[in-house]
Amino acid sequence: MDTSSQDKNLPATAQRLKKARTDGQVPRSKDLSNLTVLGGGSLLLLALAPMGFEKLRTTLQSQLRFDNVSVRQPDQMLQRLVDGFSQGLMLYLPLGVLVLAVAIAATVAAGSYALSSKPLMPDLGRLNPLKGIGRLFSKQQLADTAKLFGITVVVGLVAWQFIGAHAELFATLVMQPLESGIGQLASWLMTGVGLLLAVVTFFAVLDVPLQKYLHAQQLKMSLQEVKQEHKEAEGDPHVKSQRRARQREMAQRNSVGAVPRADLVVMNPTHYAVAIRYDDASMNAPRVVAKGADLIALKIRDVAKAHNVPVLQSPMLARALYAHAELDGEVPSALYTAVAQVLAYVYQLKAAMKGQGAMPGDMPTPQVPPELDPHFKKSATKDSE
Repeated sequence: MDTSSQDKNLPATAQRLKKARTDGQVPRSKDLSNLTVLGGGSLLLLALAPMGFEKLRTTLQSQLRFDNVSVRQPDQMLQRLVDGFSQGLMLYLPLGVLVLAVAIAATVAAGSYALSSKPLMPDLGRLNPLKGIGRLFSKQQLADTAKLFGITVVVGLVAWQFIGAHAELFATLVMQPLESGIGQLASWLMTGVGLLLAVVTFFAVLDVPLQKYLHAQQLKMSLQEVKQEHKEAEGDPHVKSQRRARQREMAQRNSVGAVPRADLVVMNPTHYAVAIRYDDASMNAPRVVAKGADLIALKIRDVAKAHNVPVLQSPMLARALYAHAELDGEVPSALYTAVAQVLAYVYQLKAAMKGQGAMPGDMPTPQVPPELDPHFKKSATKDSE
């Protein structure tokens, strides 16, 4: 086989992409996931911070207020602990649910989702060390390594610049009042988180199309794979031809039951047999009610003789009818004259046997166009060569 046909340089077909999605193979950007979690969490935390801070302060005030009764009943301390934990959970749980919803929405918007359970199934092939080494040097792994190195360098530079610009202010933070110091620290924290999100956003914008490109490269197909997929979708022509041949053989076997209603059977003399029936009151042209080759042809002959249906030896006409006439269909127009000749002979023979006419002589040779004889085509091809 041509080795060029094995080069995977053709884009994946729609069927290949559908199968990959069914198997859970979709382009996924880890940077986009990190951005949605960090960015969405930061925005939600910033939006919910005033309410959460007020609720936290109220909870602490109630928990740190003691009296003589609460001190004498230790069970109340445990109840306070449970109440505090419940209130904290009610504060953090909605935040986590909202962050999860934002991450899922971003994944769906980017088309990086696939409802498939196949990735969860155990695969012993993943334990193969050779495949593991191959994945280490794949395009995907090299791109992830280069991207991680770039993120590390950029984040390190940004952090160095930020810390260097605020080093002196950090040193004076302890000399400020508590409220102003906390406010300044919160401002710096928001600035640092903003710079971090800016870096992650930059790499996420680059990573999303990069992952789609790598995914398309991974699913590329060779010419042979495209042909094989087309065969599987449309059906292998060889298998389809075999199926049609079996169906024709079964139909021919079943057609033997129609031989007793035929007017005559044309044979060649044992390889082909075609049974013909004609009724001028209900048919526009003679019809083939049964046909077969080899063993089926012999079966048609035996059934015809058992029911007194005339059997005529006309090899050329039998071959032409077998090749060009459909079962339970009309005789081709090009063979009308030849079939009319044998039918006329049969009618004269039947009339003579009933005493209604003279016995006909030898059966005339049917006028069959040579191009309708399959053997004539083969011999003509050999002569041209």
